[in-house]
Amino acid sequence: MRALAAAATAVAAPYPVRLLLVSARPRFGHCRASSSARLLRSSCYASTTMGDETSTSASAQAQEPAPLAVQGAGSVKQQISNLAALSLRATVPEVDVEPVVEVCTTKFGDYQCNNAMGLWSKVKGSGTSFKNPNAIGQAIAKNLPACDVIESTSVAGPGFVNISLSNSWVAKRIQDMLVNGIKTWAPVLPVKRLVLDFSSPNIAKEMHVGHLRSTIIGDTLARMFEFSNVDVFRRNHVGDWGTQFGMLIEFLFEKFPEWEELGSQAIGDLQLFYKASKEKFDNDAEFKDRAQQAVVRLQGGEEKYRSAWKKICEISRNEFDQVYKLLDVQLEEKGESFYNPYIPQVLEGLSNQGFIKESEGARVIFVEGHKIPLIVVKRDGGFNYASTDLAALWYRLNVEKAEWIIYVTDVGQQQHFDMFFKAARMAGWLPDPKEKKFPKTSHVGFGLVLGADGKRFRTRSTEVVRLGDLLDEAKSRSKSELVQRLKDNGKIVDWTEEELEKTSKAVGYGAVKYADLKNNRLTNYTFSFDQMLSDKGNTAVYLQYAHARICSIIRKSNMDVEELKMNGNISLGHPDERVLGLYLIRFAEVVEDACTNLLPNVLCEYLYNLSEMFTRFYTNCQVVGSPEEPSRLLLCEATAVVMRQCFQLLGITPVYKL
Repeated sequence: MRALAAAATAVAAPYPVRLLLVSARPRFGHCRASSSARLLRSSCYASTTMGDETSTSASAQAQEPAPLAVQGAGSVKQQISNLAALSLRATVPEVDVEPVVEVCTTKFGDYQCNNAMGLWSKVKGSGTSFKNPNAIGQAIAKNLPACDVIESTSVAGPGFVNISLSNSWVAKRIQDMLVNGIKTWAPVLPVKRLVLDFSSPNIAKEMHVGHLRSTIIGDTLARMFEFSNVDVFRRNHVGDWGTQFGMLIEFLFEKFPEWEELGSQAIGDLQLFYKASKEKFDNDAEFKDRAQQAVVRLQGGEEKYRSAWKKICEISRNEFDQVYKLLDVQLEEKGESFYNPYIPQVLEGLSNQGFIKESEGARVIFVEGHKIPLIVVKRDGGFNYASTDLAALWYRLNVEKAEWIIYVTDVGQQQHFDMFFKAARMAGWLPDPKEKKFPKTSHVGFGLVLGADGKRFRTRSTEVVRLGDLLDEAKSRSKSELVQRLKDNGKIVDWTEEELEKTSKAVGYGAVKYADLKNNRLTNYTFSFDQMLSDKGNTAVYLQYAHARICSIIRKSNMDVEELKMNGNISLGHPDERVLGLYLIRFAEVVEDACTNLLPNVLCEYLYNLSEMFTRFYTNCQVVGSPEEPSRLLLCEATAVVMRQCFQLLGITPVYKL
């Protein structure tokens, strides 16, 4: 499987770049698994100094602040970084430096600008008026533009600038989202075009649990980039070309001479058909010779063989599509056969550059740092993974104009991608990664799915688990538990069979996805229905219940939430209201971080933490029947909206009652 890894480098100021994200394909045979806002500066601040910490608040005489809550301005962190950038230019105009802004982990602020120490190392001894890092920090705080975002600042220790956001601005940002939609919170990324190549099973083989990780990791990455207004090309680089097709076609001709009349019925169960042909291939030398000749005739374009190949691909593709429909995954197929015509010209170009050498009868590229070469033409003159990958990369860079090419596969293919990427850089296709320029490539690796015994997840008969069977069992178990729960609490009479079916499907499939995505993709994880379908802890089931409870609270209020969005106001007077509100507006930067580092688990962690913060808010802040009910209902609605968007990005269907 091709797995999507290799962390991308964060870029502070957005600029047009092309992004290509390619997902992993399992390898069995041929398988792969904004512009800154214009701000007004003001030095009209009142400051109070306490030792090494300076508290600063906007003076009543300060000029009219410049509003920053504009659509398309990016995440809160990006907006704070834009403010810090203006301050840094005013503080040290002679030094070119990018703002270093992080979420503040202390009680003294919400965000923190950490440039002072780095700047001090650059300016000390140069005649600067600054005496120490703290003085630089105080100047950075003072030079922050007056705006409606910042309530106060303080400088701690060696110049750490703590920034507290205005409650009114946080509340307004949430209310603006409720009115204008969650899309206004999409982060601004430094790329505009992305191709995501993921899932990529082998034709003639059924999708199994080994394809699960590439498929759902790739889909989630695609969803996050699409939400961030990146053009995403979802590529399914299926293994639809190679020596196995000679074996399958020859077996078809032998068993069913009239196969064209029988159509799909001749092949029947494609998995059984594949196993039978493979057994004959391994044990019948004459058949093996005919199969190898069939490959030559197929690749030579002989119509009879091409027709049989298309029929086998069609049957297999239909089976894949059934699984993709269950998972709600969209893909555009561009398999190995699509790139095959480009291989000769690509290799000719590399050969003319002097990179391809003869070695032991094969044609290879010697890559620095590796003892073995990258084989691009086998001894028998045939092409392989590397030659196909090079042709695909050339196409994506030159035809699709990709800015970032990302491959999602298991970690076991790391060496292949390292050699492949280095070969592309040698040829001048890609810049040095140290330059942090586009276009670029990344390999996103992921670990194994394990069974309870700590080994690869398999059935009791040691067969790999079919992905369709696994999803069916997840839904079945989910429905059984849901029905039992509803019977126990006497609410089963309130549910129709259709509601039970839809809910069990959403909960079951969502549980399988979330159990995978919540883990750091580089690690192995143990597949357990009992754990993933539990309603306690960090599981999709728990999160679905949390979302359904919020929806229930809103329904019980009997208030018109849509009218409240337009005419109500959010107040963050209680500490738990502010904590929840602040965490809600960090949603955009969480998505940005997950995209930048290609880590879906970052979004899962945010979603779980958000549900926990809401629980604390709801425990300590009465909603229905309180004087603050209108404001707190809007916070409930905002939490539900953000949770639903997280579910959508994770490919999970939210449920509204449980």
